[in-house]
Amino acid sequence: MSHVSTTATALAPSVAPQPGTRLSVVTAGGVAVGLFAAARLTGMAVLALAARAAGRHPLSLLGRSWDAAWYLGIAAHGYGRTLYFRADIIHSDLAFFPLYPALIRTLTAVTPLSGAGAGLLVSWAAAAVAAAGVYAVGARLHGRAVGTALVLLWGLLPHSVVLSMAYTEPVLTALAAWSLYAVLAGNWLWAGSLAALAGLSRPNGFAVAAAVLLAAARELYRARGRVTHRLWTGAALAPLGWTGYVVWVGRRTGDALGGYFGVQRLWGSRFDFGRGSLAFVRTLLLRGDRFVFPMALVIVAAAVVLFALLALDRAPLPLLAYTAVLLLIAVGGSGFFESKPRFLLPAFPLLLPLARALVRTARARPWHATVVVTALAGLSFGYGTYLVLYARTPL
Repeated sequence: MSHVSTTATALAPSVAPQPGTRLSVVTAGGVAVGLFAAARLTGMAVLALAARAAGRHPLSLLGRSWDAAWYLGIAAHGYGRTLYFRADIIHSDLAFFPLYPALIRTLTAVTPLSGAGAGLLVSWAAAAVAAAGVYAVGARLHGRAVGTALVLLWGLLPHSVVLSMAYTEPVLTALAAWSLYAVLAGNWLWAGSLAALAGLSRPNGFAVAAAVLLAAARELYRARGRVTHRLWTGAALAPLGWTGYVVWVGRRTGDALGGYFGVQRLWGSRFDFGRGSLAFVRTLLLRGDRFVFPMALVIVAAAVVLFALLALDRAPLPLLAYTAVLLLIAVGGSGFFESKPRFLLPAFPLLLPLARALVRTARARPWHATVVVTALAGLSFGYGTYLVLYARTPL
C-alpha cells in the first residue's frame, strides 16, 4: 500500500485553484491518476497473490468472470446466445449493451490480443480516462486537492476491483465524467455526444442523457429560449445511444417498445419502485445471509445518505440529476441485490462530500488522513479479493 504514504502531501494544496501554467494543471491531474493507478495496481497485486495461493489464474479471474463471459461471447460471435432455466428465467445476451463488446471486437481485429486480454485493456484504459474525468469534475468544482481526493476515494471503494475487470463500469464512468465536465463547461456538443455513447455502454447509461437534458432544459428556461444550435444539437444527441439500442432490441424481439424490458424481466431485473429490494432486505434482516448481501445493503444505504449530503451541499444540477437516476435505478430495481454496489460505481459525485472532508482532515491532521486512506485501502483490497476469488455470488 505504498500509495497511501503520499496521500497527505497530495491533498495538501489549498482548495482554490492556484494560478499557474497549463503544465501544472496537467501535472496535478497526472498525480491524481497516478494515485488511482497505484491503488488499483496494489489491489490487483493482492488479488494475484491470493489467486496464486488458491491455484487460480488472476488474469482469468479478472477477464472472464460472470458478465465478462457474456461480453466476450458477443464480441466473438455477435448477439444470439440464450440460456433457458425455466419458463420465467431466460437469460439472453440482448440484455447487454453493445459498446463494450464492439470495442473488444475492434481491438482483437487489429492486435494479437485474445478477447479477454482486449477486454481488460479496454477496461484499464477506460478506468484511467475515467479517473482523469473524475479529477477534472472535482477540481473544477472545489479545486485540485478535492479532485485528487475524489479520484483516490473512487479507486478505493469496496467494489473498485470491478474497475480492474472486464466489465463496463469503467467505460460508462469515463464517458459520464467527461460528459458532465462538458456540461459544466458549457460544451453541449461534447456533452451530448459522450452521453449518446454512454447510453450504448450500460442500461443505466441513460443517467448521463438525463443529466444533459435536464441541464439543457434549465439553460433554455434561463435564456428564455435564446440559445445556440449547439445546445439543441447536444440535447438531441444525448438520448440517441440508449433509445437506439432499446428500440433495436424491441424490433428484434417483435415488441418495439417493450422488447428490451421483457428481456430484462426474464433475467429477473425490473423496475418496481423498490418493492423487490424491500422484500429482499426484509428477508435478509429476518433470516440473515452471506457476507456479500449485508455488505451490499450497507453500501446502498450509505449511497442514499451521501446523496442527501450532496443535495444539501448544493451540487450542480447535472451532477444531482445523474446521481439521482443511478441511485433510483439501483434502489428501485429488483433482482441481483448483490450487484447494486457495482451499479453505483459510476456514481462518483456521491463521494464529493467525503472528498472535501478528507481534504480538510489532511490539512488539519495529515496523520489522521493517512490512517483513513490506509483503512479504506485495506477494505478495498481485501473485500475485492473476496468478491472475485471466494464469493459465490454474481458481481
